[in-house]
Amino acid sequence: MTEPVRIGVVGAGAIAQLTHLPLLSRMRGAKLVAVCDNDRAKARALADRFDIEDTYNDIEDLLESGELQAVVIATPNHLHEPHVLSAIAAGIDVLCERPLAMSARGVERIVNAAERAKRKVAVANNYRFRSDVQALAAFLRGGELGKLAGIRAGAYHFRRGEQGWRLRRAESGGGAFFDYGLPLLDLALWLADFPEAERVVAHMDRAVGKNAVEDAMLVQLSCAGGISFNFDVMSDYIGEEERWWFETISTRGSARLAPLRVVKELHGRPTDVSPRGAAARESAFIQSYRAELAHFLAVLGGDAEYEAPTDQVTLHRIVEAIYKSADEGKEIRL
Repeated sequence: MTEPVRIGVVGAGAIAQLTHLPLLSRMRGAKLVAVCDNDRAKARALADRFDIEDTYNDIEDLLESGELQAVVIATPNHLHEPHVLSAIAAGIDVLCERPLAMSARGVERIVNAAERAKRKVAVANNYRFRSDVQALAAFLRGGELGKLAGIRAGAYHFRRGEQGWRLRRAESGGGAFFDYGLPLLDLALWLADFPEAERVVAHMDRAVGKNAVEDAMLVQLSCAGGISFNFDVMSDYIGEEERWWFETISTRGSARLAPLRVVKELHGRPTDVSPRGAAARESAFIQSYRAELAHFLAVLGGDAEYEAPTDQVTLHRIVEAIYKSADEGKEIRL
């Protein structure tokens, strides 16, 4: 019988508490052996809750402990690159929360280091693992809806309370778009098989101050083959309820998520061809993380193919162009 993978979690914030710790603690093939956070008391409380033996308040001490085969990085954005590089140098495989780094160059450094060290690095792009997204991908890649013409997506969220580092651009990388738009952009590019980006126009609203983050962003991205993407995100929305949407437009149909609805032209008429299945027992959010973690374990065990995250270089080059367009108020050609 294969021994479970010994995993440590670095960063004991909300995402670790909601997903990584509870899911990994019950997942076959994984054994949580340590939690690391600069708040040692919080780490200890979580370790006790999930029956984890060891806690650390310094990632270097954790990596030198000899306990780990893999680590989940769930620290603030600006720490992702140095923490991933430290894990690679220690001979440990990594699952890192998005963003993998703060820049395309940072992603390149990680990809190159992992290749040299023969380590596996994965990014927690959990949207890709949603069951409705997997079904949508089958429609698009099977040509069921014709040629993909565009994707329209957005997210409106209420303003949160004090968010510390997330409000400082140097540490967060950005505001509404980095939080809510980046995963939508990654999903759109992935579903479209990463078409070559040609030009982008973006507009953002943000608080006064050089290091302030944006509260809202509008983005129009044009790609080769006539494919266009539009994103609309807000982190200070005032309305009756928060909103999230994702819709694909193709030459012979369209589809949208949450819930999945697919309409296809049949005999000259729009026809609902949405897959029908049993209602999910858990939220799309939890289901996606469960599938993502299971895939990571399968990759580590050799049961799934490993793909280096080179596509994140492309993603971050586009993100950099988006912010350049918004900062300078003009179209940017890639």
